[in-house]
Amino acid sequence: MDALMTLAADPAVWIALVSLVAMEVVLGIDNLIFISIITNKLPAHQQEKARRIGIGLALVMRLALLGTVALIVRATAPVFEVFGHAFSWRDLILIAGGLFLVWKATKEIHHNVDPPAEGDMFDGKGATLGYGAAIVQILLLDLVFSVDSIITAVGMTPHVPIMVIAVLVAVTVMLLAANPLAEFIKRNPTVVMLALAFLMMIGMTLIAEGMGAHVPKGYIYAAMAFSVVVEGLNMLSRRAARRGGNPSKD
Repeated sequence: MDALMTLAADPAVWIALVSLVAMEVVLGIDNLIFISIITNKLPAHQQEKARRIGIGLALVMRLALLGTVALIVRATAPVFEVFGHAFSWRDLILIAGGLFLVWKATKEIHHNVDPPAEGDMFDGKGATLGYGAAIVQILLLDLVFSVDSIITAVGMTPHVPIMVIAVLVAVTVMLLAANPLAEFIKRNPTVVMLALAFLMMIGMTLIAEGMGAHVPKGYIYAAMAFSVVVEGLNMLSRRAARRGGNPSKD
């Protein structure tokens, strides 16, 4: 209790908490967007349950990883070298997670751009997603985002209570935003392509960091925010066109 009171009395701790909450909420919303993309492929009566399970798994994984913070910190020690570049377990986890995100984004973009009637070139099956397959994909996505979330937290503060608070706030936001965000994505299918582009960018960023190239998160989030603004303007333009007020037509 005395340690918590000491932390609460330190202004730097509050600044770190606010910053980390903001970062965790952004990562949580990213996680939620892709949960929504996957669950929207399920029958309507299964979608909300799958989203709740996905968010619950995200919370469990983040809290479980917080319990291994000491191991994560030690995971930066080199385990082998390739062409003079040392790789740690953290690097390998980032590279594996990044490759999974790039593969997932590529697969989903292919489904959106060229959905052949006979099935998907990646798995030879139809586009219909089973409940079990959806939960497995959500589990893998949650794992990747949870690892990124905890690594971000470890990099921003050494205080575990601050990490726990930030994770709980982020998951609470995910719970509150789950159904409205899924409905928004369903009503605006072009947002799906934007989200998949974000998934691709995050995956490439994880691979780059795993290979030793530091990519400031601020640049990534600034690019994402700019893209969201542009997509918002496009949505307003399409809405105006549907109302017969398209200024591009004489």
